[in-house]
Amino acid sequence: MRHAVIMAGGSGTRLWPLSRKQRPKQLLKLFGGKSLLRQAYERLASLLEPASIYVITTAEHLDLVHGELLEVPESNLFGEPCGRDTANAVGMAAAILHQRDPGGVMGIFTADHIITPVDRFSSAVDSAFKRADENPDALITLAVVPAAPETGFGYVRRGEPLGDGVYRVDRFVEKPALETAKRYVASGDYYWNSGMFAWRIDTILAQFEKHLPESYPKLMELGRSWGTGLWADLAGKLYPQLQKISVDFAIMEKAERVLVVEMDCRWHDVGSWNALATVLEADAEGNVQTGNRVVHVGSKGIIAATEDSDHLIATIGVEDLVIVHSADATLVCKRSEAQAIRDLVAALRDLMGDRHL
Repeated sequence: MRHAVIMAGGSGTRLWPLSRKQRPKQLLKLFGGKSLLRQAYERLASLLEPASIYVITTAEHLDLVHGELLEVPESNLFGEPCGRDTANAVGMAAAILHQRDPGGVMGIFTADHIITPVDRFSSAVDSAFKRADENPDALITLAVVPAAPETGFGYVRRGEPLGDGVYRVDRFVEKPALETAKRYVASGDYYWNSGMFAWRIDTILAQFEKHLPESYPKLMELGRSWGTGLWADLAGKLYPQLQKISVDFAIMEKAERVLVVEMDCRWHDVGSWNALATVLEADAEGNVQTGNRVVHVGSKGIIAATEDSDHLIATIGVEDLVIVHSADATLVCKRSEAQAIRDLVAALRDLMGDRHL
């Protein structure tokens, strides 16, 4: 059987003040009235039944996630007691699914991207599932045809072609400098690393046993306890002990046989307010907005965001600003300084504790 796991554990600090500890970015309804998590689910629902779709998130967000995805059985929502990076999210999900379908194929998908057109995404995912089923010793990564020389993404270099947009992986590359990224894109041999994968459940667990031998038995014990009265206490005890590491560093860069499926889609990482300018349609002056009650007079290059349908944002004669309204905080900053929002959040924590986080 095929199974799809959506990873929805990110905090989205750079989208403060709308993204908060109790309501992270994947649950914000900034795009067409739908959250990023809901959009991720709907992309997969064209391929799989709701009973075959799972979400791994933080334990404190389980109720919110369930409210977004009422079609998905509650037993398919996995809550991490604390964040231990993507390797452990993947490993725990695989260990739980191993109890249900050890020979099945699972895909790992993100919950913080806009991906269009959906039919191309679906075709690539279907191809990844097929390749994982046909190559039980291989790990499959879905990678995006780059639209520009981005320095904020990791890259995958393709090797030997295997047909139908599938290649052996030559190597994974961390975030490059701009000139290097330009060479990658010009060569046509590199893809953006999307952080989405497919593999047989028993295959990925064998990789965990090999490359994370201290974490593997703990993950398997957690998988066996899922759905029992032992789960909560055991997770609280074992999960914080797991090595905090990404699945790319822990597994993908060390695995013996990795294939890449080309995903020729528009792929937008909605990780910052500036990213909205790449997703939303701008007016004649380069202003973009969420919500309907935004008015500009003589202003240019403004990013304005609010989820409050009754709140008005108005500007006069300003340029290149980010303006974000929430119920208890308002952010105004230069677009060129938006990357400092993480520093602002850290300062708020020092000054005010968790009140506005």
